[in-house]
Amino acid sequence: MSSGNSIFWNRDHKLAISTEVLFPLYAAAKHAFEAADTQYKMLTNLPTNRGKSMDETAADSSQFSADFLENEVMMHSKALLLLSCDSATAWNSRKLVISKKQQSSPSMDELLFSSLILSYAPKSENAWSHRRWVVKTIAGTHPNMEKIVYKESELVEKLAEKSKMNYRAWYHRCWLVSYLTRSQVLEELMKSKKWAELHVADNCCFHYRVQLLLKLLETSISKHGQDVSMNSYPELCRVWKEELDWDKMLIKRYVGREALWGYRRFLSQCWVQHFGIAARDGADLHGDDFNIKDVIHNFMADEIQLLQSCLTIRDDDFED
Repeated sequence: MSSGNSIFWNRDHKLAISTEVLFPLYAAAKHAFEAADTQYKMLTNLPTNRGKSMDETAADSSQFSADFLENEVMMHSKALLLLSCDSATAWNSRKLVISKKQQSSPSMDELLFSSLILSYAPKSENAWSHRRWVVKTIAGTHPNMEKIVYKESELVEKLAEKSKMNYRAWYHRCWLVSYLTRSQVLEELMKSKKWAELHVADNCCFHYRVQLLLKLLETSISKHGQDVSMNSYPELCRVWKEELDWDKMLIKRYVGREALWGYRRFLSQCWVQHFGIAARDGADLHGDDFNIKDVIHNFMADEIQLLQSCLTIRDDDFED
């Protein structure tokens, strides 16, 4: 690396490459990857029944060649993806090699590698898709799946802060909800609340909260129907009431934000469908907050009052 005209720059674990050499590097990386990938697939597609004329030495040589070509594919695909992260062929070749190894350590390395890709390309659809494939691969075998899901959620929030309206990142976080336990769902609701308060125009975060609440509702539905289990009813009512009050506070603070009203429609529909009807029908609930006559009528009246108050704004009020 020359001092006056540097092609590569490396400092504090960060690498920069001069734009003048990006295309030649990409062409060389693509050529090396395609050559290794072609040889690897030709070798792995050879028929397994070779006859008794092939001795053990040839078999050992074939295995050595397979291991060598696997390393070549992984190495050259990594170089190619660092230069062009949307190469679906390179990602798929890595999947093929990892699936044949059947070990958890290569998959964990893939999470680290895809994190590196996403650090400079946070909206790469292929990188997020590859990451979901890795999580599914290790889901049934990794001893500490909760920790992995927690780190995945942290990664999404970190990248969402750097890249606004990152639908792909939030979709990944919504996809992770299926792996969350009930306690993790409640924890995620608390953790994501502060972020949502600071990004009220980002509908992706509120869509994530919708998925969390639906997961919570799903785990509370009685086995014999669509009604909420009475054991879970008080806790769910409390969670929904807190969400409604919190959303109401944000609506009054940031008048006209579509994401807040869309989220409220979801909360209101679930309240009427799962909680208000049960309370109206005389469910035996504990506490004064859950023994309200004509709860649906009162709820709708409050919603109309909120709507009317937001339609009339004094001229001397500050805008958000």
